[in-house]
Amino acid sequence: MKTALTLAFKDLRVAGRTRDTLLATGFFAGLVLLVLGLALGGQVGLPPEQAAATAAGAVWTALALAAAVGAQRAFAQEQEAGALEQLLLYPGPHGALYLGKLLGVLGPLLSVAAFTVPAGLVLFGAAGAGNAVPWAALVLTTALGILGLAAGTTFYGSITVSLRAREALLPALAFPILVPVVIASVKATSLLLAEGWSPEVAGWLGFLAAFDLGTVILATLLFPYAAEG
Repeated sequence: MKTALTLAFKDLRVAGRTRDTLLATGFFAGLVLLVLGLALGGQVGLPPEQAAATAAGAVWTALALAAAVGAQRAFAQEQEAGALEQLLLYPGPHGALYLGKLLGVLGPLLSVAAFTVPAGLVLFGAAGAGNAVPWAALVLTTALGILGLAAGTTFYGSITVSLRAREALLPALAFPILVPVVIASVKATSLLLAEGWSPEVAGWLGFLAAFDLGTVILATLLFPYAAEG
């Protein structure tokens, strides 16, 4: 954990100093949300359930694509500086490097989600869909969804970092694995907006938590092979 936290603090300091990752992911998420809003937000008088589903789908589409953009920078800094091999020689297990990079990716993504989710609800007129917004449950859903997206994209970012077409390969490899995260996040968000907390929402969130935990554990165990390959 000391190795992971050291690497995470380094990445967060670099991200806070340069702000390139935050600006890139934020701009990309905002652009996707705006395009979807112009395409789908012109409909008025939608039922609460349909408005909530549309808003949830648009928000998580923007966040999933932003996660791919953010994860591309996870290992690119060391790769561009020629320091990736030195990073792999850092004392400690290689799995700790993955956890550190994951924490470094989570910071900007959570910041982007903090304005993407409310902006999406307002843009699509689904701020509660006739009910009060359950913000606590919505924050939990967003955190679990972002963790799942970051865990998958960070792992595949380590695989594609040395490839010439990594910008195209990373989404192609990661998104098929992240389909369960997107589906569960969209379903939980739409149900919360339309009906509030329910046992069905709890079931989707339980699935998200289990998927996140399994992905993080599996990626940590497989990361040494991905890094050495």
